[in-house]
Amino acid sequence: MTDYVPSPPMKVDVRPDDAAAGAVSTTPPWWHRAIVVLAVGTLVMGLVMRFWTRSDLWLDEALTVNIAKLPLRDIPGALRHDGAPPLYYALLHVWMRVFGDSDVAVRALSGVISVGTLPLMWLAARRAAGRGAEWVGVVLLASSPFAIRYATETRMYSLVVLLVLVGYLRLVKALGRPRPTAGDMVALAVISGLLLLTHYWSLYLIVALGAGLVYQLVSGPPERRDAFRRMLIGIAGGGVLFAPWLPAFAYQLKHTGTPWADPASFSAMVNAVSEFAGGKSSSGRALALVFFAMAGIGLFGAAIDEWRIELDLRTRRRGRGLAFAGAATLAIAISIGLVTGSAFAARYTAVVFPLFLLLVTLGTGALAGERVRAAVVAAAVVCGLITATQYVTTNRTQAGAVAHAIRAAVQPGDVVGYCPDQLGPATSRLLPAGIQQVTFPRATGPRFVDWVDYGDHNRAGNPDAFAKLLDERAGRHAVWMVWSFNYRTFGNSCERINAVLAALRPGGRELVKLDNDKFFEHADLIRYPER
Repeated sequence: MTDYVPSPPMKVDVRPDDAAAGAVSTTPPWWHRAIVVLAVGTLVMGLVMRFWTRSDLWLDEALTVNIAKLPLRDIPGALRHDGAPPLYYALLHVWMRVFGDSDVAVRALSGVISVGTLPLMWLAARRAAGRGAEWVGVVLLASSPFAIRYATETRMYSLVVLLVLVGYLRLVKALGRPRPTAGDMVALAVISGLLLLTHYWSLYLIVALGAGLVYQLVSGPPERRDAFRRMLIGIAGGGVLFAPWLPAFAYQLKHTGTPWADPASFSAMVNAVSEFAGGKSSSGRALALVFFAMAGIGLFGAAIDEWRIELDLRTRRRGRGLAFAGAATLAIAISIGLVTGSAFAARYTAVVFPLFLLLVTLGTGALAGERVRAAVVAAAVVCGLITATQYVTTNRTQAGAVAHAIRAAVQPGDVVGYCPDQLGPATSRLLPAGIQQVTFPRATGPRFVDWVDYGDHNRAGNPDAFAKLLDERAGRHAVWMVWSFNYRTFGNSCERINAVLAALRPGGRELVKLDNDKFFEHADLIRYPER
């Protein structure tokens, strides 16, 4: 974090001999038209893709919808057993009251929020990289696989990106003043508070920003220390908004955690950039290379002429704050995760994603040649859109196939069992009302997953007793078993349930085969016959 000083648009430092040799030439008008066409086409495609996906809701989305459908007064209690803060759920509750709870309707909230990030990126890119960088920032965000994915999921990550951009703009505005106003302080407090109420990883970003401001407060210019002090107070003031939620947060911290995944190592910092680029596909890896290169240039590079870039290991002033905030946030998050055993998920890095994209935008500005810059941005856009198609054309869960098979043949009195319980929310959402459904290990209904002391309950679960419970409840009717393997803390419980059911009801038939390669959330369906 460094003192922001408004500066004029970046200029290319052209040496006299280069100018005489015609190193920088006037770009033909047709080239400008081509750039405009590319930018407009990217925006249109990016907007369409934010509202177009053929996937059924997977676990996190279905669980989010089920919690948000509760009366507002009951949502905090449900979230104590879920592990998330309440803001997005309250917004989704109101949204569903107006637009309904279909897959398209509930996902549209994230899509609308994601569209709202585009004009904010326009302003932020101008602040970060100067005039002329606005379109670069916007088309990179519009074509971003990461942004498109979470625009098509009923989760809070698009809201996190929006709030971080709003916070960045307000912080930079405050830094540009000789003395931040009371309005600046209140705005920073509101934004940081809303971030904390949206996703807990925002705390790591706030700590990183606070550390940067403390450093400036101690070592910065004496005449600026009051400004840094006021901004620090403003950001810390977000705790006032968060304070009413503290008891629930303390309970979640003690009892929920993230038992479904392993803690991350520091390699996750590199993997986060790969996830920003769309993962392991060929186009995603190509985009990751562009991102790494442009982020490095954004931090270290400055143009000498059209074809040459000078690297300054002391870093560039404009890139320093962005790089520090992003890297420090991830380092803090991963360090705490290693100590506490909490999991790392790429989607959590939404708190630093817009800062990283601004650093990439700054890097493209160090490419003095307009054609070179346009070619690099075009390559990033094409790779991004190609990669993003996987999020709008493929199904993330087998819940739809499982539910279709059950609906086709289920009879009154049949029982549907789930192991693990994490398969319940997505599948049960697609089944008609009135079907008996029960989940392992707690023998509760399928709409919610109780994450409180989750690992302990799973390890203590009795698969033999659960299989017998399904058999007894079904009586003369069929048992449908929805199950999967390799879920942490379940051991071989799900396999054991099937073994016991096979002994109690010989002749079980596999109707949906688990596909671990094609689906992010995979499941197998076995129908055990009537007795």
